[in-house]
Amino acid sequence: MTIYIVDDDQSIRSSLRAILEDEDFSVEDFATGRAMLKNLKTQRPDMILLDVWMGKEDGLEILDKIRAEYPALPVLMISGHGTIEQAVTATKKGAIDFLEKPLSLDIVLERINSILQIPATNGAKKTEIKLGFDEIIGQSEQIQKVKQSISQAARTNARVFIYGENGTGKELVARAIYRNSKRAENPFVDVNCAAIPGELIESELFGHEKGAFTGASERRIGKFEQANGGTLFLDEICDMSLATQARVLRVLEEQRFSRVGSTETIEVDVRIIAATNIDPLQAIKEGKFREDLYFRLNVIPIVMPALRERPGDISLLLDHFLRQSLKENQIDPRTFTQGALEALTHYPWPGNVRELKNVVERIAILSEGPEITETEVQLHLRQFPVEGEGNDGPLSSDLKTARKEFEKDYIMRALKQNDKNISQTARFLGLERTHLHRKIKSLKIDLDQIQ
Repeated sequence: MTIYIVDDDQSIRSSLRAILEDEDFSVEDFATGRAMLKNLKTQRPDMILLDVWMGKEDGLEILDKIRAEYPALPVLMISGHGTIEQAVTATKKGAIDFLEKPLSLDIVLERINSILQIPATNGAKKTEIKLGFDEIIGQSEQIQKVKQSISQAARTNARVFIYGENGTGKELVARAIYRNSKRAENPFVDVNCAAIPGELIESELFGHEKGAFTGASERRIGKFEQANGGTLFLDEICDMSLATQARVLRVLEEQRFSRVGSTETIEVDVRIIAATNIDPLQAIKEGKFREDLYFRLNVIPIVMPALRERPGDISLLLDHFLRQSLKENQIDPRTFTQGALEALTHYPWPGNVRELKNVVERIAILSEGPEITETEVQLHLRQFPVEGEGNDGPLSSDLKTARKEFEKDYIMRALKQNDKNISQTARFLGLERTHLHRKIKSLKIDLDQIQ
């Protein structure tokens, strides 16, 4: 397990590090809250020890920032001048405990072991909670409401209905609820109802016996049975046929069903989380979705905002996904210029967070300098297809080949846009003229073929 120590006193940091490392903890220490917060973007500890006062920094303000972005991360506050008021304030702000200096190292160890070994109030592991929440990035009011709803839903067995456009993170929310819940030790099974042919959906959900229909060569265990004791996530549920909706409704009411081709009754204990990218009330009006099923599912509704509705979160997402892409692809550090950030912030993101993540990864891989310019960004945005418009097909080449093909394509487009003028095209692309010449040669671009 990893513990962060944040204190401006070097002797405190050294003492705490020594005793924690003796207990086989992995330790990182920071003299400032700012340095720790920066590190949090790329690495998650299991716990943070945070001083209340660090020179010009207010530890309680640092605590607010931790809680806003990583609400499940345990923070133990320490202070050399602790007061009852400070302890109460820290606890109200989300600190898990408050210790005064001079520190008793034995007590510190006792508290740390106690905090890390006590299960969350809902029975989930802290590491699972941390992962569930940290993937939902943002500080906007809309995202804070989503996180609050996740916490509320996780404390119960109530059914949840998640609404949102494609790419907004509906499955992340479903998994966060599951990881926070009492069912976290049991299966999480997901089904994309839109991806399964209508004639196969019942077999997929309820299973079938050998010989139940043509092609049923052996018994199949369905998703409901696989999820017994755990959580079943029904994504795009409004795409399910009315007949299958009726069977699902009966399972919700009776908690039992039969496999296709069988009369044997199977009892299950399954929590349902459903999601849709359309308006279910409109689907009900059109006769495509059962009203009674809607009421059964819509116990706790959660609305995922479109990215264009929370533009203040875009910079956080850009920073997160850029760091992630650079790390995963072992690329040298890169940053966006101010112009690039403005272009990305003002783009409408019709594919929401999923599109943003894909664009950032593509830009990170294909850009070559330490700074990603507005020109590069605009080229990627113009050429990047909107989700659902031809970008869901199977990949046909490895990353190296795909990069070369993309580079060749957008350099050819840039040349065409600049009437094949090498100097103008080089300036447009942010390259040296000689560098562009080398690119044209290495990518075997025939200028005569550009019309």
